[in-house]
Amino acid sequence: MKTFIIAEAGANHNRNFNQALALIDAASAAEADAVKFQTYSSETLYSQNTPDFAGYKNINNLIKEIELPREWQKDLKDYCDDKQIEFMSTPFDEKAVEQLVSVGVKRLKIAGFEATDLRFVDMVASTNLPLIISAGIGCDLDFIEKIIRICHAQKNYDLTILHCNNAYPTPPQDINLNTLRQIKKRYGKDVKVGLSDHTMNTLTPALAVALGAQVIEKHYTLSKQLPGPDHAFALECTELKEMIENVRVAEMSLGIKKTKYTESEESFAMAGRSIVAKTSIKAGDTLNTTNLTTKRPFLEGNHHASEWFDVVGLTAKKDYLPDSFI
Repeated sequence: MKTFIIAEAGANHNRNFNQALALIDAASAAEADAVKFQTYSSETLYSQNTPDFAGYKNINNLIKEIELPREWQKDLKDYCDDKQIEFMSTPFDEKAVEQLVSVGVKRLKIAGFEATDLRFVDMVASTNLPLIISAGIGCDLDFIEKIIRICHAQKNYDLTILHCNNAYPTPPQDINLNTLRQIKKRYGKDVKVGLSDHTMNTLTPALAVALGAQVIEKHYTLSKQLPGPDHAFALECTELKEMIENVRVAEMSLGIKKTKYTESEESFAMAGRSIVAKTSIKAGDTLNTTNLTTKRPFLEGNHHASEWFDVVGLTAKKDYLPDSFI
């Protein structure tokens, strides 16, 4: 199954429309399946009484500086359609949900910090669009069950749960990828699983795919040096392409060997060993561990070394010189 890869542009457009288009171009060039922005407003995201925290002074002003102009959304979707890449945006309020549904998005995403807002989850689930939900901070296995129940109560059954660590960036020792296995084991009948990854490397998503992730989401930017809160921990465009290539290699690597030789191994089959005469053998001699050994190559018609215990003890039907194939 092909992994669905979401290139997370987020707020890295810096309220510059051409920069937003360039982000779409980059995601398309990297062969992502979707490019995702975020639709929020300072008035509906943070209370006006929010104190300064995490190094941010006046968080409302910061959000104002990076929020997506909502009048862009249709134009961004049209541009994505032209580039044959899916347009997505994460809604953070009810109006954003309505707007995204009206522009024709195929699915909606609920962010990690919002996944524990069951009021909001219920509202988004009521659209009956497929949902991708980050199980982030404060969201353990038991809480995922609450999310699933709320969505099912709205008769919304197309759910993907993304394991997520909401530290930006996430240290590798805190990504805890085996959580994917736990989610899949417990809820695999009800949801698809994936990873919203905030580590700084291009390898983690491929490891997640090896553990069963079906959806990958990763922040990217045109440059880590651009101003704004999300650029520094995002992948640059060449890294995004490398990450996607790693994921595709992981997908190809997950098959199960069903025959003795894969197609690529067939030309190397002769590198196996054959049973050969170790000493001179006369017709009528018993073949044994003294007069037999194994050596390369294996040629069609020979006894393969794997038949050793079937051949030892048989009677030679003809004479063999040392190194002759049996």
